[in-house]
Amino acid sequence: MLLLQVASGYGQGIKVVASVSSAEVAVGEQFELKFSTDGSPESFNPPSFGGFQVVGGPNQSSSFSSINGNTTINMSVGYILVGVREGTYTIGAATMLIGGRTYRSNPVRVKVVKGSGRSPGGQSGNSAAGSPDDVVPGGNAGDIAGKLFLRAVASKNNVYQGEQITVSYKLYTNVGIVDNNVDKLPDFNGFWSQEIKNLNPNVEWKVEDYNGRRYHVAVLKQVILFPERFGKLVLDPLSMTFIVRQVVPSNDPIEQFFGGGSYKDSKYKIKSAPVTINVRPLPEAGRPEGFQGAVGRFSVGATLDKPSLRANEAMNYTVKIKGTGNLKLLKAPELKLAADIEKYDPKVTDNITESVDGVSGSREYSYLLIPRHAGHYKIDELKFSYFDPAAAKYVMLVTGSFPVKVDKAAPGSQAGAYGGQQDVKVMDKDIRYIKTDGSLGADGPGFYGSPLFFVLLFLGPLGFAAALIYRSWSREQNRDQVKVKGRNAGKVAARHLANAEIQLQTGNKPAFYEALYRGLYGYLSDKLNIRIAELSREKIAGQLMLKGIDTGLLDRLNSTLDLCEMARYAPVSGIAEREVLEKAKMIISDIESHV
Repeated sequence: MLLLQVASGYGQGIKVVASVSSAEVAVGEQFELKFSTDGSPESFNPPSFGGFQVVGGPNQSSSFSSINGNTTINMSVGYILVGVREGTYTIGAATMLIGGRTYRSNPVRVKVVKGSGRSPGGQSGNSAAGSPDDVVPGGNAGDIAGKLFLRAVASKNNVYQGEQITVSYKLYTNVGIVDNNVDKLPDFNGFWSQEIKNLNPNVEWKVEDYNGRRYHVAVLKQVILFPERFGKLVLDPLSMTFIVRQVVPSNDPIEQFFGGGSYKDSKYKIKSAPVTINVRPLPEAGRPEGFQGAVGRFSVGATLDKPSLRANEAMNYTVKIKGTGNLKLLKAPELKLAADIEKYDPKVTDNITESVDGVSGSREYSYLLIPRHAGHYKIDELKFSYFDPAAAKYVMLVTGSFPVKVDKAAPGSQAGAYGGQQDVKVMDKDIRYIKTDGSLGADGPGFYGSPLFFVLLFLGPLGFAAALIYRSWSREQNRDQVKVKGRNAGKVAARHLANAEIQLQTGNKPAFYEALYRGLYGYLSDKLNIRIAELSREKIAGQLMLKGIDTGLLDRLNSTLDLCEMARYAPVSGIAEREVLEKAKMIISDIESHV
């Protein structure tokens, strides 16, 4: 009867409608373009998105309902777009093949204006945002638009070549995130990059107002960049896939009254909008001779450890550069020395830190110098120049000079003597001449022909044969990736449960239940070979019953999952978390013993 109802309603008044969340957006602002139909398309061809950057989608959603014999089928495909340039653009028609016929959508006109406009997705207002664990009402990907997006935020958009900037990749969300995965990290072509290390393993969430709307925001990645060439350089986007939890409303009036319904996990792909950095070349006017590319703000100093010494003795000349800028890209200063002073490559010592304010600290160049003849010498002042981007000018720094008195070498260490053993003997701290009064001879029975000789002789081939046998066995064991994943499911779950143990000890109950929930679902996904986006209670129960799991164990599993899910969204009381953790461990152990 139901099939007849569907057939009778299908194909009547089918149309494809294109709509946007906002007809006027700012450059760099995200909005949603959605194509909806009340049919069941066999194929879909999107239009050209000239003038816009696609940062999310295609996100597909569908719904089916039958009320009093009236059947409705609805399907939509959504894209998240960003306006790149100012102007008025017309997005052409998309086509859908439905029931063997081709249907076209209406064209949509969008105006891109300068400056910041509405909030992403065309939403406005000052409604308070929920926590990142809030669920999304509605049940289709279009509801997520504007509630989950990535931004690349640069500290500066106009810089000089070599000037440091900090870029933060931030996640803005008002939805419940079950899982996430990084699809592609930025390459930063045209930049020298240095990632800011975050020693905190947990994501820190903060509340931030953006374009008139409040979001929960987490900084996912921070990088310090130094442009290596001038021109317009575009920051690569960060691409990620999220598993978002959505509410599927119930058709039961009683369940609706008590807030009932089920949940659906949907995959949602997003990436940050492109960010253009305008890089200006360093000016030619006023560039000092010997300038080596230092950009920032620096100071320089030099020290000499010995003002007087003998010929063939060593002294240390140290140059220390301190400040903020491209310290790690500095080249070793060139020293101008007398021909009789031998110079070795410097030892470089860094004391540098990276933070959101940039790269700062100091770099030391320690030169080992050896005068070869007696006399009075002078180590000339060192000239170091850099470009100050704040003042837009070059700065020249000069160190002091150092007089050096070199006395005659110690007896037997003449600088002009080469190759004699006496010279080597004087400088014998790490080099000694070859002794000629030694003797060689046999001592004891020989190793060749002994029992140990034959044991070691045959040990090699036996070890090689054993390695071949083990390799064959290992390949056979790991041939079936599904079985391998299932065998390792317990180990993966153990890591999540260990994290839950840590959160329990610190008293962080929401994080404890989150880790426990992920551990159980991740274990079941690997053990039963079901993708986490397709994992449901019905599939879990069906697969476990096929593998001989009794209903008592299923009831324990479902009650634990219900408790974890409830505790993630609302506080619970009267429950000992330690008992819940032990119960989860026992459930995994019982499943492992049966499957």
